[in-house]
Amino acid sequence: MLDILIDTALDALKMLPFLLLVYLVIEFVEHKALDRLCAAFSSERLGVVSAAALGLFPQCGFSVAAANLYSEHLITAGTLIAVFISTSDEAIPIISSHPESLGWLVWLLLVKFVYAVLIGFIVNLVFKLTKLDRAHSESHSHSKHIHESGVHHHCAECDSNSGIIINALKRTVSIFVFIFIIGLVLNGLIYFIGEERISSLLLTNSIAQPFVAALIGLIPNCAASVVLTELFISGTLSFASLCAGLCAGAGVGILVLFRVNHCMKQNFAILGLLYLSSALIGLVIQLVM
Repeated sequence: MLDILIDTALDALKMLPFLLLVYLVIEFVEHKALDRLCAAFSSERLGVVSAAALGLFPQCGFSVAAANLYSEHLITAGTLIAVFISTSDEAIPIISSHPESLGWLVWLLLVKFVYAVLIGFIVNLVFKLTKLDRAHSESHSHSKHIHESGVHHHCAECDSNSGIIINALKRTVSIFVFIFIIGLVLNGLIYFIGEERISSLLLTNSIAQPFVAALIGLIPNCAASVVLTELFISGTLSFASLCAGLCAGAGVGILVLFRVNHCMKQNFAILGLLYLSSALIGLVIQLVM
C-alpha cells in the first residue's frame, strides 16, 4: 500500500506544474482577455484540428486543459472530444522504447489524429442538432449571471496579478486533491485485481476485444494506457484494440470534466460518444486487418 501511495503521489505531483499553468492562463483569460480568446476559438474547424494535434503530445495535460476550457465555454464539445481521442498518455513513450514497434507508433498517431478531427466535426454537429450546445451556453450564462449577481464579483484585487495567482493556486489545489484521491483508489484496484486478470478479461482474438479495450481506456488514470500498451507489445492485444483503448483514454481529463462542468447531461453525452466512437474505430480496423 505504501508503494501505491508513493506512486499515486508522484503521478499527481508530475501534473501539478501543468495544472497551475492551466489555471493561471484561465484566470488571466477570465479577468484580462476573455473576449479575445473566445474570438480565437470561434472557428470550429481550426479548434478541432489544433486540438487533435495538441492531444498527440505524450501526456494527458492537454485533456485536463481542454476540460477546463470547455467548462469555461472557450471551446466546443467537438474540440474537447478531439483532444480526448488524440490523447495517448504514457503509450507513446512506452512504444518508443521498443524499436520493433516504432512502425506501429506511426500508424497509431495517424489514426488518432485523423479520427480525432473527424469525430470532432461530427460531435459539433450532433451537439447543435440535439441543442446540447445551447444547454452549455445556458449553463454558462447562468454561471455568469450568478457571478455578476454577487456570489463572486471582480474587484481590483481579483483583477490584479496577485489576485489571479491566488485564485489559480486555490483551483489548482482543489483539482490536485481530487486527482490524488481518485488516482489512489484506481491504483489500488488495479494492484489488487492484477494485470494478468485484466489481460484475460480483454477477450484476446475476439471481435469484441475493441469494446472491452475501449472500456479499459476510459479508466481515468495513466495506468490504463500503460496496461493497454504493454499488452499490445506482448501480443495479447491487437493493434485495433490498442487504437480503441487509447482513443477512449483521455487520462484524467474525463475526471476533471465531471468535476468542473456542471451540466451532467453534456458530460455523459461526451463520455458516451467517446466510448462508442473509440470502440467503433477499433472494430473497423479489426475487420479491415
